[in-house]
Amino acid sequence: MMTDFFRPTMEAHDLKQCSALALAHMGDSVYELMTRGYLIQSGLVTSRNLHRETIHLVCAGAQAAGAQAILPLLTEDEQAVFRHGRNAKPKSIPKSSSPGEYALATAVEALFGWLYLQGEYDRINALFAVLLPAAQQWAKQHKKG
Repeated sequence: MMTDFFRPTMEAHDLKQCSALALAHMGDSVYELMTRGYLIQSGLVTSRNLHRETIHLVCAGAQAAGAQAILPLLTEDEQAVFRHGRNAKPKSIPKSSSPGEYALATAVEALFGWLYLQGEYDRINALFAVLLPAAQQWAKQHKKG
């Protein structure tokens, strides 16, 4: 039996057993991979520029801004996962973000992880397309130097 580690999928019953932080763990990497892909397609070619721009777009503040943009578009099931992620209790919060920003970022990551593990790639792309401009606007306003 061949296992696809690049596109793992889980049944709804098994997904319900995952904690919000486990879903966010997966969603964090999905979000960052999508951001990196977007930046490379945008024409950034040096690793320094790619890294700097990635950091600006994957931080909790940018993700929180993006969360506000996608919230009105979420289905009932997606809203439930989002709330579950937002209410998760991480062990620590980075000094660079507020607890509110970090909660929204965790919610986005949990949602992306949940969708990814169901194989809902088109839905993730649709939400990312709405989220990205809000994250970019936030990053533009908060860049240092």
